[in-house]
Amino acid sequence: MAARGGAYLSQNSMARRTRSSRAWHFVLSGVRREADSRAVALATGTRGWGYDSDGQHSDSDSEPEFSSLSPSIPSAIPVTGESYCNCESQSEAPYFSSLHALHRVKDCQCGEEDEYFDWVWDDLNKSTATLLTCDNRKVNFHMEYSCGTAAIRGNKELADGQHFWEIKMTSPVYGTDMMVGIGTSDVNLDKYRHTFCSLLGKDEDSWGLSYTGLLHHKGDKTNFSSRFGQGSIIGLHLDTWHGTLTFFKNRKCIGVAATKLQNKKFYPMVCSTAAKSSMKVIRSCASCTSLQYLCCYRLRQLLPNYVDTLEVLPLPPGLKQVLHNKLGWVLSMNYSTSKPSSSSGSDSDSSCGSDAEACQRKRCRRT
Repeated sequence: MAARGGAYLSQNSMARRTRSSRAWHFVLSGVRREADSRAVALATGTRGWGYDSDGQHSDSDSEPEFSSLSPSIPSAIPVTGESYCNCESQSEAPYFSSLHALHRVKDCQCGEEDEYFDWVWDDLNKSTATLLTCDNRKVNFHMEYSCGTAAIRGNKELADGQHFWEIKMTSPVYGTDMMVGIGTSDVNLDKYRHTFCSLLGKDEDSWGLSYTGLLHHKGDKTNFSSRFGQGSIIGLHLDTWHGTLTFFKNRKCIGVAATKLQNKKFYPMVCSTAAKSSMKVIRSCASCTSLQYLCCYRLRQLLPNYVDTLEVLPLPPGLKQVLHNKLGWVLSMNYSTSKPSSSSGSDSDSSCGSDAEACQRKRCRRT
């Protein structure tokens, strides 16, 4: 009887320990989710938030220990002061008692002039923690809380030619990472749904620009630009003929991020680890690489100080309209260098015009 009673007590004790460990796991998971949501609420109601002195953030929010919650909070403070426009809602959001009220604020429409889009987000190739709105142009990540990294790609392969698109940050930008970039069909968009990481650029099949200003590829990261935040417009120009990928921030050139991209098939991609974050495609254009394109590209370089080069060209109205419809994006791009506002930038910022132009000249001499 004594042996049987001892065995019963032992089993009872083991069951209590199992239930206790499960309970603690549940509690800690809830605390992590609450901390993520609280960080957004605090950030939207506080003015003058700073950032870590080195401009980096901790990946500690992906660790299971309770002690990691405290260091992760600074990384959840949204970047401010990097908006394309001066709308009050994009720079310093007023205080809201709930996250739902925050996301009911009407989105800023500045910079959203285009009505035709060559591609939108693909509802069939995305992570589970995403929701598409605005005719599949706006992607919303982690609608309630975040437990990993979500990603999505465009619904059209970027075939041979010239491709230009712009992504607008339509929510607070914070967390482990929010990125824009490109990748091949081999990129697994749902691979890190339970891990906080910088998904784009984690392998050789993708390139990604982080909101921290770091450029990622093959698991390596380099200083590339200043940070971007809510209201920022990030542009990408993929030139498959010359094999270059160029980034723009708020319609000013940042730099050439990659070369030798010929004969590869890419998709536009974005990813986010931040709860209730969102991005929107506000421009997606494509054209073949032709003499007409090269002429427009060169005209833009010769007349960089005008919002639209067509405004000052002595051309017939009909021809202006044709060029505007086909290559208006080329004639409005700003290839003048945009110097970073913090030390996170690098010399690559000044290489935008020179590298692209040298590449153009090099290829033109061969043809």
